[in-house]
This record gives sequence, C-alpha cells and structure tokens, in this order.
Amino acid sequence: MESLEKEEPVLRHVELDVLIPKLMREKAKGLCVEKVEAFNHCCKENGFLMVFKCQEQNAALKECLTTYYKDPAFFEVCKQEYINEKLEFQRTGIPAKKRTERLPTSM
Repeated sequence: MESLEKEEPVLRHVELDVLIPKLMREKAKGLCVEKVEAFNHCCKENGFLMVFKCQEQNAALKECLTTYYKDPAFFEVCKQEYINEKLEFQRTGIPAKKRTERLPTSM
C-alpha cells in the first residue's frame, strides 16, 4: 500500500548545519524585533561604551534568540520552509530572492 505522505528530500550536511540555522537566525531576529531594536538603539547611543552600558539589552536579545534556536518545533518550521524553497527552485530555476522582486511596471 502506498503512503500518502511525501518523503522529505535528503538534506546535505551544509543545509542542516549552516543554511537552515541561518534561516532560523533571520526569522528569530524578526520575532525578537523589539529586543533587536533596543540593543541597536543602546549601541548607537553609547558608542564605544556599548560593551559596558548595553549588557542588559544584549542579555535580553540573546535570551530571546536562544529560545528560538533551541526550539525543535521552530527548527522543523524553518526546515520545511527551506525544503519548500529548495523544491520550488528545482521546479522553476528561479531563486526565492528573484521570485519576490517585483517586475517593472513600465519599460
């Protein structure tokens, strides 16, 4: 009897250990946007003293990001997103970055 579930493609080491974690970092930054902004603001305000003056913001940002990095469900979501993009690229030959760009409305 045939299985109705699609088999996942085999992922290379670089995909599992580099590309998917990179996607996780990008998505986590978007989910921790308030903490990222607070840390960036503190750094801009304090210049070279940021190492000492922004420890609280840095710790809050690291905690937020680490929560996502260690979440197996978040990894699975990012892995599925990566696989979908990979399959779409194999199907169309167009990278995701190019698919999201808008075509000019006038020539």
